[in-house]
Amino acid sequence: MKLTRIILFLGLFIGAATVHATAADTHRVQAILIAASNETGRTDSRLSRYEPTLKRILRFESYRFRGQGATSLTSDQSGHISLGDGQSLELTAEDSGNRGVRIRVIWEKNGRTLMKTGLTLRPGVPAVLGGPGTGNRGEVYAVILTAQ
Repeated sequence: MKLTRIILFLGLFIGAATVHATAADTHRVQAILIAASNETGRTDSRLSRYEPTLKRILRFESYRFRGQGATSLTSDQSGHISLGDGQSLELTAEDSGNRGVRIRVIWEKNGRTLMKTGLTLRPGVPAVLGGPGTGNRGEVYAVILTAQ
């Protein structure tokens, strides 16, 4: 009876450790498509928490929300995020140790590649990719990426 309890306990412990390790290797990546402009105006309230970062990196006056999406990735797995306005991201996670999640990003619009890059996302720290013009005078697309 005692041996059965020990085996049962070890089985539960190993199972719980495996589930924890698998959950730790899964990263949820969120992307937000924005339009940045030098025209004076208010930044969309959905972007208020990112506004200081956007102004520091992109140096535009106002920012509008255009779309968002998310995917979950594990190492060496790809995911797709549709952002709206014909924009999408193909993301591939790579092993980066404990420094966050290293991802390869392919940014496309209507099937045409706009950008290919790689970056490391740390949980809770936004990364910003500046992109092409939107077609409106002086306005450009950008993407905010965050990992959880």
